[in-house]
Amino acid sequence: MGAAVIPHHVIDGPEDAEVLVLGPSIGTSLGLFDAQVAELADRWRIVRFDLRGHGRSPVPPGPYSIAELAADVVELLDSLGVERCHYLGVSIGGAIGQWLGLHHAERLLTLTICASAAQFADPPQWPARAAAVRAAGTESMVPSRLGTWYTREFAAARPDEAERLLGMLRATSAEGYAGCCEAIGTFDTRASLGRITVPTLVLAGADDPATPPDAVRVIADGIPGARFEVVPDAAHLLTAERPSAVNALVADHLTRRVHA
Repeated sequence: MGAAVIPHHVIDGPEDAEVLVLGPSIGTSLGLFDAQVAELADRWRIVRFDLRGHGRSPVPPGPYSIAELAADVVELLDSLGVERCHYLGVSIGGAIGQWLGLHHAERLLTLTICASAAQFADPPQWPARAAAVRAAGTESMVPSRLGTWYTREFAAARPDEAERLLGMLRATSAEGYAGCCEAIGTFDTRASLGRITVPTLVLAGADDPATPPDAVRVIADGIPGARFEVVPDAAHLLTAERPSAVNALVADHLTRRVHA
């Protein structure tokens, strides 16, 4: 495993509050969580970060692994002097959360996993996607995001927000995106989820074709006591598409800190 990097990050909220770390989806930046900051930063100290190769984080050469991406989060916590935190991750961010729950549970108060999987669909397609993006750049991924990242109804009702999200993808380095694709392609926690003991909330978007509810449910079924909820009228980036519904579920989970 290569050396961990300290990801680019932004901190909001009271200095003396419990820390909530937010891990984004592949192809997005910490701006994915603007709506969480708007609603939750009065009660929690929110630390958002960019994945390596995304946003303003360093771009080491790939391939990456989920273990390396999780080590970046631990490095970030150490650099900030944060001993324990709440962690929420979307998609690959949720895979990072699973890894933290398995290997660094002592650092977590709670875990929230959104639109993720214990093993992502069709593992061989991920290195193929990595090769395609290295060849053609992240712009080549833009047309396929409609209906995947967010519903068509959302894009029609909020075109500026849809375009803002696509701007994050366009700004992602080809190497960073490809390296994260390779991390996704080798990820598999199906046999080990039962070892996660952190209070866990698992959220799925009802209309998500990338990680459908049944695939996300596998995570909740595998983690003892995990709570599973499906967010209606939401695709893959449910934290941006239905923030109020997500934020209410997250606030309840962080406050109660118990298994279902």
